Amino acid sequence: MAQDLIKDGKFEYYTAGEGTPIIILHGLMGGLSNFQGVIDFFPPKGYQVVVPTLPLYTTSLIKTSVGTFAKHINEFIDYMGWDQVILLGNSLGGHIGLVTTKLFPERIKALVITGSSGLYESAMGESYPKKGDYDYIKKKSEDVFYDPAVATKEIVDEVFATVNDRNKLIKTLAIAKSAIRHNMAKDLPNMETPTCIIWGRQDSVTPPEVADEFHKKLPDSELFWIDKCGHAAMMEHPDEFNEILYAWLQKREF
Repeated sequence: MAQDLIKDGKFEYYTAGEGTPIIILHGLMGGLSNFQGVIDFFPPKGYQVVVPTLPLYTTSLIKTSVGTFAKHINEFIDYMGWDQVILLGNSLGGHIGLVTTKLFPERIKALVITGSSGLYESAMGESYPKKGDYDYIKKKSEDVFYDPAVATKEIVDEVFATVNDRNKLIKTLAIAKSAIRHNMAKDLPNMETPTCIIWGRQDSVTPPEVADEFHKKLPDSELFWIDKCGHAAMMEHPDEFNEILYAWLQKREF
């Protein structure tokens, strides 16, 4: 998919389809391939799926924060010429989606979060080891999923390369600290954007009680569970994830 990326100035993104835009926000250790199921499913259904590359490792250290990335997404919406969009984020991507929605509510038609950080401090930091040998990184990567086989060698290799790259490691730790500082607990009750929460029952990174708290605090939210599923529902059970999301979007007429 890398060869299909569009690069224009500060923005780099993949896009497919026409219709209501769905902006996909990947996590700290994630990428476009994590959402391949969503990318394949939604364009034929009348949606334009867009996956911008988040500037996690190219932003200056002093500006590396969840808030900076949220402003980047707002600038991207302007760049694409859209009035309103749907945001879909996993893990850190969900957190960036939440902050974007808080700062620019008029731009966000609907928000979808899965395994999102923003409430649970241990969601950032412990999951992204500062250092370790390959077997350690492999085990940490497998722990993200209910089925460890989902953590392919390609995924493990990417995480291993990141934590052994000094620049990326420094930025990763800065992002994790920013995410912890950006706790959303007090903001959520004031955020009235329709929100779809899709969560893995066996998520060990952001446990089920985190999803319950998001649902409790967000005024206009619905919570859906996927069983035998860990932290990345759209990867582990893409068909079920897409069916839940599409049904919700249709019910809400988005």
